[in-house]
Amino acid sequence: MAPAAPKSGDAIFASVDRVASINAELFTLTYGAIVRQLLTDLEEVDEVNKQLDQMETAEVIAKVGFKMFLGVTASVTNWDTEGTTCSLILEDNPLVDFVELPDTCQGLYYCNILSGVVRGALEMVSMKTEVTWLRDMLKGDDVFELQVKLLKQIPEEYPYKDDE
Repeated sequence: MAPAAPKSGDAIFASVDRVASINAELFTLTYGAIVRQLLTDLEEVDEVNKQLDQMETAEVIAKVGFKMFLGVTASVTNWDTEGTTCSLILEDNPLVDFVELPDTCQGLYYCNILSGVVRGALEMVSMKTEVTWLRDMLKGDDVFELQVKLLKQIPEEYPYKDDE
């Protein structure tokens, strides 16, 4: 009897560990360089801690998340003075490779699923955010720009009590 053919998803899931390992190594090296640069620029450890806390999540989404799921990276820019709002800039977006919006759909944010994904990912790490489109290449802009605004940190709740 011939061996059963592998399920269609098996090959994909088999390569996930290898891809995750490569992404983790790249992130580790990049993160070290970021920390070193912040220490040089800011000179105070407390200020570096504050900056890392604010920027790490946006950087991971821009550099790792978009790369894993879309094959592109985004840049993080336009931080406000409070460090609660920034922009994710996509110069390339494969979701729109074969898309042209008709005049009747000019109000449509075709890639709005991305704002939902970013917002959902941030909620998973206890951050309530507002994610809106500022620029859209389907509407004639030069890039895709998502604005991410932190509304509040959600306190983590544990489903059990640790009485010990």
